[in-house]
Amino acid sequence: MPNIDSGQLTRICNDILIKFGANEEEASTVAKHLVGANLVGHDSHGVLQLAGYIDRIKKGHIVPGAKLEVVKETPTTAKIDGHWGFGMVVQTKAVQMAIEKAKNNMVAAVTVACQSHIGMLNTYTRMAASEGLIAQMHCDSGRGPKQMAPFGGRDARMGTNPICIALPSDLTAPLFIDMATSQVAAGKIILARSRHQQVPVGWMVDKDGNMSTNPDDFFAGGALMPVGGPDGGYKGYGLGAVIEVFAGILTGLGWEEDPHARHNDGSFFIAINVAAFQPIEKFRAEVADFARYLKSSRPAKGFKEVFYPGEIEWLTMQERLKTGIPVEDDTWAALNKLTA
Repeated sequence: MPNIDSGQLTRICNDILIKFGANEEEASTVAKHLVGANLVGHDSHGVLQLAGYIDRIKKGHIVPGAKLEVVKETPTTAKIDGHWGFGMVVQTKAVQMAIEKAKNNMVAAVTVACQSHIGMLNTYTRMAASEGLIAQMHCDSGRGPKQMAPFGGRDARMGTNPICIALPSDLTAPLFIDMATSQVAAGKIILARSRHQQVPVGWMVDKDGNMSTNPDDFFAGGALMPVGGPDGGYKGYGLGAVIEVFAGILTGLGWEEDPHARHNDGSFFIAINVAAFQPIEKFRAEVADFARYLKSSRPAKGFKEVFYPGEIEWLTMQERLKTGIPVEDDTWAALNKLTA
């Protein structure tokens, strides 16, 4: 598994995207998002995804050059149709709109429908946090393929339905949570299969509802389990169901699976201006003090230190900027094939 310099990997992704029809803005945005995921250690959302994007371009499921449409707008809200453009491009513009609205009106909420995969959610919430805003985001696949079974069920009925929250602070590394409401994102199963690895017990079941560690079983009709495990999965199930409403029904995408639906990400994004409640300088300082307080806990057995949410990703990025990004052999071969 080679280690590739992040700059080189970004250029490779950029060139591939342009080769298959993306314009310079689209290629640059998508490449940076993909490599950015690899840099922080979330390889499931990184360059592993690119071959799938190219396949969707060929099928017409991603439309390079598509222009987003603001279908409905108020001073604090916007409903956006991405017209099947690159999700990372559409979502970035939607978040920029939400940031401006929240700066002017203290709070803003934006929905996006009909866009392709948007990658890591924290990329967008951290954009708002850097502007002094608290940001929360939900995402769902609408009528697209389902991956997660409800608690007590064996059949996939929901997307992985992530929740992400980012906070402004004086910390060196950003403080955020970004998590699927399934045990893991579906990309983790794709990553394990590409690395020819088994997955931990409890992540998924096969088509008959039996616990499985074989990634192939997921793609043969299996399902991911809700976060919380066999006994606490009702918590992830409940969160996932509510997020499906926010990002699937509220956006207008819908919820029931359509076998002919394009792969898509519907999103609900809300930004809150801290200045409406606290002076931003005071808030940023207190969040940083709170994080340091968490880190002051004595490590439990088997741990060397306590990290605050988002810190491990930042540390991973510092390391990978120096040593390069490990790219599994199958993914590296796929990238080389696309450049040929």
